[in-house]
Amino acid sequence: MQLFFSYKIDKNIAFLDEVESGHCFRVLRKVAGDSIYFVDGNGNYFEGEILEINKKQTLVSIKSKVENWKTLPYNLHIAIAPTKSNDRFEWFLEKATEAGIHQITPILCKRSERKVIKVERYEKVLKTAMKQSLSATLPKISKLTDFKSFVKQDFSNTEKYMAWCGEDEMPQLNSILESKRNYIFLIGPEGDFTKEEVNLAEENGFTPITFGNQRLRTETAGVFCSMIANFINQ
Repeated sequence: MQLFFSYKIDKNIAFLDEVESGHCFRVLRKVAGDSIYFVDGNGNYFEGEILEINKKQTLVSIKSKVENWKTLPYNLHIAIAPTKSNDRFEWFLEKATEAGIHQITPILCKRSERKVIKVERYEKVLKTAMKQSLSATLPKISKLTDFKSFVKQDFSNTEKYMAWCGEDEMPQLNSILESKRNYIFLIGPEGDFTKEEVNLAEENGFTPITFGNQRLRTETAGVFCSMIANFINQ
């Protein structure tokens, strides 16, 4: 199935932007009257018929709609320090989207290697991954947020965890995670969180956890959390 994304839906008419229209028109050679399938990023799946199409914009008549298409029974939010390598961070975004993530907050930590990000670029990666994985939910990505500001926010009805490579005895993620919950995971930079950051997170209700004996890179840890949350909820 070829899935498209509609940036605007007005009653029974959907609009595809220049990027989506270019692929639909130039690559797939779609013409007026053809059927297409698309999502809105909010959990809704549509089947429609093309009314007008060119390389700039496509207008689609909506024929059917499925709400909460493939909706997951949990909510996953990962706050993660962007890696020095932008390619590695984009790999995380892609794979976490495939596994079923709902929100990403890039965080600025004491040992962060990347202190400037391009949210618009990341949004494009998330949109592509959403379509390729046949999902109707587009993960939300926030602007770069200071670690201290993030952990002090009020996340009600949410299980809060912090992945840490400390020497203290900590529970393993797969042994404590319960299904059908709201989760937040803190993933630090390659140099890990400082002890001060760990203390601050614990003071604000985050539980330090471990992934086992092996140490994971930042982007791998983020994907690991996404996969475990998905597996627990199957």
